[in-house]
Amino acid sequence: MSHGPFWIRKPGPDRLAALLEEQSALPFTYPEVGATAGELPPGSFPLRESIAVGNGNQIFERAADAIRAWAAQHAAGFELLPATPPLEPGQTLVLTFRSFPFFVTGAARVVYVVDEPERFGFAYGTLPGHPESGEEAFIVERDGEGHVTFTITAFSRPQVLLTRLGGPVARLVQKKTTRRYLQGLVDAASLL
Repeated sequence: MSHGPFWIRKPGPDRLAALLEEQSALPFTYPEVGATAGELPPGSFPLRESIAVGNGNQIFERAADAIRAWAAQHAAGFELLPATPPLEPGQTLVLTFRSFPFFVTGAARVVYVVDEPERFGFAYGTLPGHPESGEEAFIVERDGEGHVTFTITAFSRPQVLLTRLGGPVARLVQKKTTRRYLQGLVDAASLL
């Protein structure tokens, strides 16, 4: 059933649903599950980027709502299945996006959720149907002075031949996607 993450034509809803079902039973593709909550593993491409969202309780709540709505992923051009996956550890999802000349699918699973008075967010990790192997965390945090920051923490390694061969290009795509995530959440928090 597995096709791989790169498609010439956009996979239809039935194919994406089958991919989601197939991936739901598979294990993570990396041993350091949960590492975005602490020290990032050696031998991976580490990424940690932050952006100021604003100040105050209302901004923090709006940013948390934007995370719940997967606003960062939507702003980066991803389509999700399910459309708004529940933020629950173990929830499997499929992300789809266009990266010319391909449509790319990535299967992932929610690893952990952070729901604290001053921090909110989650991390997901890759499954075999993803072009990379690793984890990404999306966390909004409010400090003692009320400043709200959105931070993305990630680590990855190429998982399939095309991402290995296109390593520098894959890193550029990841950095561009991260900038879209960051700005997308800021924009969503200001609109909610």
